Amino acid sequence: MPAKLLGGDNMNEQNELVLEMKSITKEFPGVKALDNVDFSLKPGTVHALMGENGAGKSTLMKCLFGIFIKDSGIIKVSGKEVNYKNAKDALENGVSMVHQELNQVRQTRVIDNIWLGRFPRKNGIVVDEKLMYDKTKNIFEKLNINIDPKEKIEDLSVSQAQMVEIAKAVSYHAKIVVMDEPTSSLTEKEVKHLFTIINSLKEQGVGIIYISHKMEEILEIADEVTVMRDGQYIATESSDNLTTDKIIKLMVGRDLTHRFPEKKNKPTEIILKVENLKTIFEPKVKNVSFELRKGEILGIAGLMGSRRTELVEAIFGIRKKESGKIILHGKEVKNNSAREANKNGFALVTEERRKTGIFSGLSVYFNSIISNINSYAKAGILNESKAKNDTKWVIDSMRVKTPTEQTSIGTLSGGNQQKVVIGKWLLTNPEILLLDEPTRGIDVGAKYEIYQLINELACKDKGVIVISSEMPELFGITDRILVMSNGYLAGCVETASTTQEEILALAAKYI
Repeated sequence: MPAKLLGGDNMNEQNELVLEMKSITKEFPGVKALDNVDFSLKPGTVHALMGENGAGKSTLMKCLFGIFIKDSGIIKVSGKEVNYKNAKDALENGVSMVHQELNQVRQTRVIDNIWLGRFPRKNGIVVDEKLMYDKTKNIFEKLNINIDPKEKIEDLSVSQAQMVEIAKAVSYHAKIVVMDEPTSSLTEKEVKHLFTIINSLKEQGVGIIYISHKMEEILEIADEVTVMRDGQYIATESSDNLTTDKIIKLMVGRDLTHRFPEKKNKPTEIILKVENLKTIFEPKVKNVSFELRKGEILGIAGLMGSRRTELVEAIFGIRKKESGKIILHGKEVKNNSAREANKNGFALVTEERRKTGIFSGLSVYFNSIISNINSYAKAGILNESKAKNDTKWVIDSMRVKTPTEQTSIGTLSGGNQQKVVIGKWLLTNPEILLLDEPTRGIDVGAKYEIYQLINELACKDKGVIVISSEMPELFGITDRILVMSNGYLAGCVETASTTQEEILALAAKYI
């Protein structure tokens, strides 16, 4: 039995519900986001909340946290009806959330982020640094988190920053912790550590709401699973009674017999050569060379820190090169900036869509046309008709769920945001499409649609490079796989004849 944590009320009697949401309804202009949804959580359990992007999962949780005001329905926490005014109100009442896109003050220290807005003070005046440090160390020790509380958030890895958010939830004596796609940026080892922490919290009576699109993960960690579809409650099942196929059928309303579309692309002659590419600043890419063929989907595998992202950023001109050549159609191109790369026929869908992929406060319309804006301008005047037609193409072809083109993209689900990001780059008609974790945080149905788009692009003789941390994805959609290890190219393998063991061995080659 682990040491007593600061979270939870030690409620191991599972006959009481720590959370009960009944008949929750929420409407926005033009869309009914939640339609009489029920959801409940037992103390000391993990309850997975699943559904396609736009199913209403985030809206339901925002109603719990007081970020949205529900139109009707009842929310009870530990048997008491609640209506939190905002996230701070929810936190102070033991309801916490670890967001997929971490909302932290990155320039400040770990302890400042954990105790922000409630710094302990001496005599009510001076911040008690020692008490704050000691409390943080105590939580970290009990959660087996090895981070210096005085280190800055910006110097931490994504997984470390996430652990800080979990520690913050525990510091509020949380009895309910919502985790939104908590493993989307974690290595296998880090996922195991997270699951150890989750099991420790369970033993203390904390109820965990776990939102994820990773089926195998859900079946491993969850006790119960609730599925939503189109804003409605579909079913709640014990995880013991579920399989991946059953979950998919509940989510999409039909059998999805194939997770990956049939590959129809036919790679031909070389379209792109990268020769001895090396970057200046750490973390460095070190003398990487490879070729990409017309109509080929080339995967890039590697462990966290392998420099996969740095490689595509250098190709796209947003990471400074020390040496090396990029040759497209037999001619060297100088991608010294994103604008220059775009002009040369390159497009990059970045991993962190909220930070670098979208203008969160602006409309779907704006985000759809921004990367292709020069094609709509003539003599300084915007061709609004063409821009609107292209936005409609993005929404229709990518099946973006949005009330209107003028809806703020930041209000859409993560998957729908990603569809707009991919669509805006497709409007530029790129020769080379670089995709960094393109299906991160996206549901199985939307993933299939994105795989189809990737395949269709390859069938048009374009070159596609895909970074992915999901091995089944790499095996399901690529023709060849490059394996990066600590900045070096460790090897290149044919997808049809390689194994997961071979790729993992190459990934560890230079560590």
